[in-house]
Amino acid sequence: MTSLPLQIAVIGGASCTPQQEKLAFEVGSEIARRGAVLLCGGRGGVMEAAARGAREAGGRTVGILPGESPETSPPNPHIELAIHTGIGQARNQVLVLSARGVVGVGGSWGTLTEIGLALKHRIPVVLLESWQLEPPDGRPEPLLMSAQTPTEAVELVVAAAEERSQ
Repeated sequence: MTSLPLQIAVIGGASCTPQQEKLAFEVGSEIARRGAVLLCGGRGGVMEAAARGAREAGGRTVGILPGESPETSPPNPHIELAIHTGIGQARNQVLVLSARGVVGVGGSWGTLTEIGLALKHRIPVVLLESWQLEPPDGRPEPLLMSAQTPTEAVELVVAAAEERSQ
């Protein structure tokens, strides 16, 4: 049996601040250095920065796009494999279920849905300058973590994904 490479999703806004762009680029680079495949929504902002970081570090990138074709939903130039779903924002579920772990950088409402979907399906999430979330019952969620640096974010998500695989 062949072992598949670890797949890590990077989520965040289609537009982002310069700081979030830098963080996403570094997260993408770290994912590639660990031999994992970077999954993202395939568009701009955080997604493009992370994919660029991964590709420049020699990594593989997959974009899970909302539209039906490259004409309706063009991937950013750093996506190696584009998957056009034709299902709009429902593609968020395809993205998170294809990953063993998720790193969120910045983001808006779409990012929040991806965080929720990942946690509902027991996929670990590490947030980096992203949403500040706390379950309403006040109990800590062990699969929801925060990081201060891109390296820490990738270390945490890889460790959690590997532990989940055992």
